[in-house]
Amino acid sequence: MSKKIFITGTSTGFGKLMTITLSKAGHTVIAGMRNTTNKNKAVAKELSALPNVDVVEIDVTNDDSVNKAFEQTLAKHHNIDVLVNNAGVTGPGLLEAYSLDQIRAMFEINFYGVLRTYQAVLPSMRKAKSGLVINITSGASGHTLPFMIPYLASKFGVESITEGLQDELRQFNIENVSIQPGIYPTEMTNGSKAGLPADKPEIVAEYGEQASNDFNKLGGAFYGKLAEFNTNPQTVADGILALVNMENGTRPLRYPLDAIAQGTDKEFIKARADIKAKWVTSYGM
Repeated sequence: MSKKIFITGTSTGFGKLMTITLSKAGHTVIAGMRNTTNKNKAVAKELSALPNVDVVEIDVTNDDSVNKAFEQTLAKHHNIDVLVNNAGVTGPGLLEAYSLDQIRAMFEINFYGVLRTYQAVLPSMRKAKSGLVINITSGASGHTLPFMIPYLASKFGVESITEGLQDELRQFNIENVSIQPGIYPTEMTNGSKAGLPADKPEIVAEYGEQASNDFNKLGGAFYGKLAEFNTNPQTVADGILALVNMENGTRPLRYPLDAIAQGTDKEFIKARADIKAKWVTSYGM
């Protein structure tokens, strides 16, 4: 059955692939992106030429922009069956070397951007007593790593939103799923898309050679595995399609798509669920 699917961050990477994949599968896609009349004009035109794709201007850091995009979409398409929160930004660096403004900028996109879209779409989904929200988080968003603390904190926040809303929205038959991808060769990871790295070089200098070596070692491990496993970002787009096509009520809370993890991500997800179940029982919830 064809569904109406709103995706944020469709100008590059996962979002663009999702748009193409879902369109080919016969779904109607509302492809949200910034700068549709200038910087992203070419890709907006490219996606608009696909069957059943409607490109809309949206800046997830701006309340008015988000509200306008969803109001226009609902006026034209009457309902939204699926929301995919894909827009995001990364950036490496020592936590102390981040200014608070830089961390806030990351959270405006990765965390508050998700809250904005939820608040814009939930009234219509509650009215319909049906809906699906898929949030792109991270394979490491259940724990953390050095040199990625602000990014992973923002993604762990989205994990919390997803998990908590699964219960709050159950009476309205609105499902929530987090997709946990590993590292894939997209514009976000190859350096062609600007991120939000640590912005206090004087602090980085004070940490000296040890921190630099540790950072390079971590980066080398990531990109070495990227080459070894030859990961394909189409995997994530196909995962979105699989979730969309699942029967209502059968979707998992977390959907890991990380071949590099070699199953450890699935083990971690199960362990979290088992421990939470014991905790909930202990509290009589």
